Amino acid sequence: MQVVSNSELYVDVILPLFLTQNYTYSVPEEFSNIQSGVRVIVQFASRKFYSALVYKVHKNKPAVDCKPIISVLDEKPIVNNAQLKLWEWIANYYRATLGETYNAALPAGLKMESESKISLNREFLSKTVILTPKEQQIIDLLQQTDSIDLQTLTKKLELKNVLSVIKSLQEKKIISLNERIENSYKPKYASFVALSPSFQVEKIEEYNSLLKKSKKQQELFSLFLQISEAKKEFKIEKRTLLEKGNYNVSILNSLIQKGVLISFLQQISRQTKIDATQSVCTLNAEQQTAYEKINQLFQEKNVILLHGVTSSGKTEIYTHLIQETLKKGKQVLYLVPEIALTTQLAERLTRVFGEKLDVYHSRVSGSERVEIWNNLCQKNEPKIILGARSSVFLPFSNLGLVIVDEEHEQSFKQFDNTPRYHARNVAIVLASFWGAKTLLGSATPSLESYSNALSGKYGLVKLTKRFEDIKLPEIEVVDLQQSYKRKQMKGHFSFALLEKMKQTLDAGEQIILFQNRRGFSPYIECKICAWNPRCPHCDVSLSYHKNFDKLVCHYCGHTEKLPTKCPSCEQETLQHKGFGTEQIEEELESLFPNITARRMDIDTTRSKKSYENIISDFAMGKANILVGTQIVSKGLDFDNVGLVGILNADNLLNYPNFRAYERAFQMLMQVSGRAGRRQKQGNVVLQTFSPEHPIIQFVKTADYQSFFEQQMIERELFHYPPYYRLIEITIKHRDYKVLNKVTFALCNVLKQSIEKYVLGPINPPVGRIRNYYIKTILLKIENKTNIDQIKHFVSQQTNKLLLQNEFKSTHFFIDVDPM
Repeated sequence: MQVVSNSELYVDVILPLFLTQNYTYSVPEEFSNIQSGVRVIVQFASRKFYSALVYKVHKNKPAVDCKPIISVLDEKPIVNNAQLKLWEWIANYYRATLGETYNAALPAGLKMESESKISLNREFLSKTVILTPKEQQIIDLLQQTDSIDLQTLTKKLELKNVLSVIKSLQEKKIISLNERIENSYKPKYASFVALSPSFQVEKIEEYNSLLKKSKKQQELFSLFLQISEAKKEFKIEKRTLLEKGNYNVSILNSLIQKGVLISFLQQISRQTKIDATQSVCTLNAEQQTAYEKINQLFQEKNVILLHGVTSSGKTEIYTHLIQETLKKGKQVLYLVPEIALTTQLAERLTRVFGEKLDVYHSRVSGSERVEIWNNLCQKNEPKIILGARSSVFLPFSNLGLVIVDEEHEQSFKQFDNTPRYHARNVAIVLASFWGAKTLLGSATPSLESYSNALSGKYGLVKLTKRFEDIKLPEIEVVDLQQSYKRKQMKGHFSFALLEKMKQTLDAGEQIILFQNRRGFSPYIECKICAWNPRCPHCDVSLSYHKNFDKLVCHYCGHTEKLPTKCPSCEQETLQHKGFGTEQIEEELESLFPNITARRMDIDTTRSKKSYENIISDFAMGKANILVGTQIVSKGLDFDNVGLVGILNADNLLNYPNFRAYERAFQMLMQVSGRAGRRQKQGNVVLQTFSPEHPIIQFVKTADYQSFFEQQMIERELFHYPPYYRLIEITIKHRDYKVLNKVTFALCNVLKQSIEKYVLGPINPPVGRIRNYYIKTILLKIENKTNIDQIKHFVSQQTNKLLLQNEFKSTHFFIDVDPM
């Protein structure tokens, strides 16, 4: 880390905001040992205070006066040089600011921002002041408390335009606004007991004599010594000691009062640490060959693609590679696309590696994430981080191996917030900074990764057989059009699927049913006038969720009650259209009343432990059928699944995106791979209205190579990746006319400068979200072209447009390598 020692110091800091430059602050003499990578409290603009990160320490006095930093929060850097280098790469490649990257990288507990607190100037209460009813409401509330934040005040009073009322009261000097900054992270402490400093082993009889009148105290003291000797540490958490012997706290307090033990508080981890209980499994012949080839290729390649069919034992190979990396004293990053996957993987890895494993993702509490971050900063020790995409930002100190499991998954791409990074690609860059190796694993690799492997950019290792030579599942394709025509359907289940389900359940096996729509029905429609309820904020129909009897917008969260009759023609003729996981769950209750079904989608997995509970219940056989959306297709491993039912493959095929066929093939192959993973071949029933579709045929024969070759022909013909690079510009505005004008203005400039392969303006499938109208422009860039120059040019043009008064409220989002 950069350290500069001088009385006149300045620091350039990164603020967690959308700012196109870093800001310089002076360093008071008391902080002269400041380093880059530490957090400081600074005042930005007229009022707000933030925790900023020191980017550079220097002696270059700026041309204008600058504010001093207020305090330094860290003794040692919490962000290292490799991380700052990675942030710079992300900000440059994905067209983000360093502030936006900082905001995405650090856990919330390490970022602080002041909050405006409103308080009453009580000396004005005695004065006669004319107040509006709204102002009086605020004064009445403030008289009941010392201070209140704006959000709480608005919620309690339910006032509209509250800011104008606050401003009026401030001008009348009746209230004051103060900025307060608080650290949201609080270390966890527990009460411990230890031997008195005067304790001597040779005087143990004296202690027993002191306690002879109380048998319980003697027993508890003996238990303390017994546990301490086993742990080789003469201190124990109070709760642990009392629970071990089922003793009352008063007995322990007596030992403390007699000076036998002492009590003290000590900071503890929020994470549950478990010792390793088993060694790594022995690899079979094919796995061993693949493992040796990976190590051999790592001598000449930094990135290797492991293309192994489902249930071929890729995880066992990962485990052996992790063990070798830990033996070298290095760290491992194990990336997975879904939080649900960490549940099963964490159990497997903990059995082998114990407390060397940490799990990091958004469902882990904020305080736990801060602890993992701090531990990596403070301890340069062998460690495995198992996590979702945000794990790439962690402060590794000696990274040796990066594993990206299910590397094809689009969940690795950040869609909503800037920077719109792809964790797989960032992980490869991160590994290169540390001289580490990267292993990409998938049964259905992305076209880009497989193309890189075939061209020699990546190494390629294949696993073509399932573990123990179990055959890939047998896939039966059911023509829904014919099934409906011949009346061979019950609800959304074909007779063929129902027959297979009965056979599977009779054999004592489990079933996974896949339907990639949540809720009860995607939309409601009137039989007579075709009216359907739509979101007032987005250009989409509202979906019906029967569990809480509401119509819901899946884009903004807006909810409404389901009307009893059509608001347009006033007839009671509303009907459900389409079906989601809720409807499947309901149909199962009538079709198989004696079985237990669980549903896994975003609605049932909102709480911290929900994934774990559902997966655990199904793995333990507490549920016979698991109904789910795409979550169930992503690498889950169940021993007893004999059948997978795909209820409607067509909605995957008909999505308007150039990757639709690739995603459909990957998802259908992956969910099919959940069947028959142990002991015998499984079965898959795939229901579709397009049984002869090429993608369905590729899935049926599990023919990845033919699928790849066919898709590559189309990609080259229509100028898509991997032959071309893409940049998607999304433009949003609340006024549709302004949006049209600014979009055409940008599009014309781009077409004049870049000429060919500028597509747009394009109306996306959903043209308005959260009251913002949306248009997109797509740039196709030849691989030989300098993409950095084009990205820079696009940023220049969007910034120029924002300077024009009529366009200043426009939002531009540049997405490099969109999914």
